[in-house]
Amino acid sequence: MSQLVTLKIDGMTCASCVARVEKTLLKIEGVDAASVNLATEKAQIRIGGDLSPESRIDSFIQAIEKAGFEASRIDLKNQRNPAKSMFNLHGGYALALALLLSAPLVLPMLLMPFGIHAMLPAWIQFLLATPVQFLLGSRFYIAGFQGLRSGSGNMDLLVAIGTSAAYGLSIYEWYLSGWGNPHQLYFESSAVVISLVMLGKWLEAKAKKETTEAISALQALWPNEAKVLKSNSLQDLSYQNFQEVPIDQVLPGDLVVVLPGERVPVDGLVIDGESELDESMLTGETRLIMKGLNATVTGGSMNGAGRLIIKAISVGEESTLAKMIQMVEDAQAQKAPIQRLVDQVSAWFVPAVIVIAIANFLISYFVIGHFELALINSVAILVIACPCALGLATPVAIMAGTGVAAKSGILIKDAQALELAHRLTIIAFDKTGTLTMGQAQLMKFSNLGYSSSHLTDQEVLSIAMGLQMGSEHPLAKAVIHYCEQQQLTPESFKELVIQAGKGIQGLCSSGQLNGKQLAFISHHGLIEMLAESDLAKYQQLADQELNQGHSVSWLVELGTSTVLGMFAFGDQLKPGVADVIARLHSMNIQTVMISGDNRVVANLIAKQIGIDQVFAEVMPSDKARIIQELKSTSSNACIAMVGDGVNDAPALAAADVGIAMSTGTDIAIHVSGITLMRGDPALVPDAIEISKKTWQKIKQNLFWAFIYNLIGIPLAAMGYLTPVIAGAAMAASSVSVISNALLLKRWARH
Repeated sequence: MSQLVTLKIDGMTCASCVARVEKTLLKIEGVDAASVNLATEKAQIRIGGDLSPESRIDSFIQAIEKAGFEASRIDLKNQRNPAKSMFNLHGGYALALALLLSAPLVLPMLLMPFGIHAMLPAWIQFLLATPVQFLLGSRFYIAGFQGLRSGSGNMDLLVAIGTSAAYGLSIYEWYLSGWGNPHQLYFESSAVVISLVMLGKWLEAKAKKETTEAISALQALWPNEAKVLKSNSLQDLSYQNFQEVPIDQVLPGDLVVVLPGERVPVDGLVIDGESELDESMLTGETRLIMKGLNATVTGGSMNGAGRLIIKAISVGEESTLAKMIQMVEDAQAQKAPIQRLVDQVSAWFVPAVIVIAIANFLISYFVIGHFELALINSVAILVIACPCALGLATPVAIMAGTGVAAKSGILIKDAQALELAHRLTIIAFDKTGTLTMGQAQLMKFSNLGYSSSHLTDQEVLSIAMGLQMGSEHPLAKAVIHYCEQQQLTPESFKELVIQAGKGIQGLCSSGQLNGKQLAFISHHGLIEMLAESDLAKYQQLADQELNQGHSVSWLVELGTSTVLGMFAFGDQLKPGVADVIARLHSMNIQTVMISGDNRVVANLIAKQIGIDQVFAEVMPSDKARIIQELKSTSSNACIAMVGDGVNDAPALAAADVGIAMSTGTDIAIHVSGITLMRGDPALVPDAIEISKKTWQKIKQNLFWAFIYNLIGIPLAAMGYLTPVIAGAAMAASSVSVISNALLLKRWARH
């Protein structure tokens, strides 16, 4: 059984660094796969075998550090990463010092066009440039050497070689002048290039923080402490009985008090009090939700004016908020399929640039005969070609896209789902709980069995109630709810067997039918059970209900095939479903409904909301087959399945993109690439719109990342770019790619 480990990686600067970390991890025994993301600075490592992830983490960290990077564990709230010192070579103080030392070197060059000659003496230029080159720029030498030692080049190697060449040429010219003041030195090129690269990485880090706002916002929902009742009893609710404990010390079963204006600290069940909760940060739902006795509440929700006492159910890593954060982080840490192609290009990029720079130097020197000019042009090539933007183009767009989706109540669990959603051609919907409210009501009951002297209405209902006590199906809950309102007592049953798509059967062990085998089956199940002649008298009765859009089920005594009762159920459509289908049609997406319900009912609902194609009376095991058939309709077909139940799980897994309602079952959510945090079908077209916007940003970013190099390298080779301008352009390329991705944050539903 494979397991996943996630580590924080510091020190990566470009796509080549990513490739080196992945290569290092894949060499470790037991590692099945490794995916490193430059934008999130995280590595996801999939390991096999019986060893626990905890036992492997130290070896992973050691291997990564040996490759020249820093690695650390990540805790649930990202609070335990080691703090960085006030002054470090990647921080703002180091950048400020580099710019301060470089300014006097570049200022005379800026004044020269105005006829002002204020060039500093060579020895002062040397004193200013040397600490920038070898102290503040040591990060480039160290990382470049470590990359070279592991058999790969990176951005740091290009910067180190380029700036060293400019610095060395300055020393050489100074020496030839007898340590005087030669006319042309290049100290400003080496110092300013390093300063500009540092500035670009600093701006890049600041911008990347904005792409993680979604996770930061979710983490901010977590209160640090919870008020737990000391006695764990409702008998004493005085203030003295409250005990504030750290959130990670709350255990399932604890009674937690939530006062007005506080955030709910855990997932739980309301056992006392009533209040309105704001769940907008979790579900995207703007209206307040009333919560009373036995209502479920989610950790992170904001309490309104009432006081609630909650019995903790899920805490820590098992809570909904923790799982949401983990889903978003996992999605942002993963690579979209297109990123793997970019990684392959990046692996050859740095060696190719070095070869181009050397070839340009040799050609320029032998053709032009000017050593200094040939060297400076080659330095410009090395500087402008740094593949930072190339490595960031895809992951920052994925981060921004998943972030804006999370704020809208859409959890995108993997990058592949985000990338595929914009290509969808068909969306298949489950009916119950997805398009409808999923809260079936018993609309009509008919006693069809023995005469009233044998089995009364109440006795038939008690039998149905007892049989349905063994089922979690929405129709079973409707029967139980109806009987409870009638204050009926259920009959006892044993040997219960649930037949997916057909119903439930069991042996009655009480009442007048003690010892009889009974079944509560669908209308489709009755058709299979009875001969056509026997079915006729029931079909007319059923048709009256089916034509009204009701579902029909039957209570049957097996063996004798005696029909005891007919039960007609109704379910309301969710508000705005017709508008959702219309939006999907405007996107040229075909809509399909797959339902186990009767064909007449399914067709009636489909016509009402505008569904294109209906598959009715479908067994759960056949839903996945239908998805496969839809895939085969066209070579370009891309299918999504939207569902919420256990019986939808195979179809969700079979679809190109599985979309689960968070109001559904855990297994449906687990197998889906996208989870809708509230049961609103309108989030389906929203998810597709976000996917399209994200895909556009990925293409735009890759265009800009490549265009900088396609234009910049030839210009540098021809001498039209100085190393300083090349350094500025390289920094601008990374910042522009991230800034373009951040425009996704402006997305809002129209």
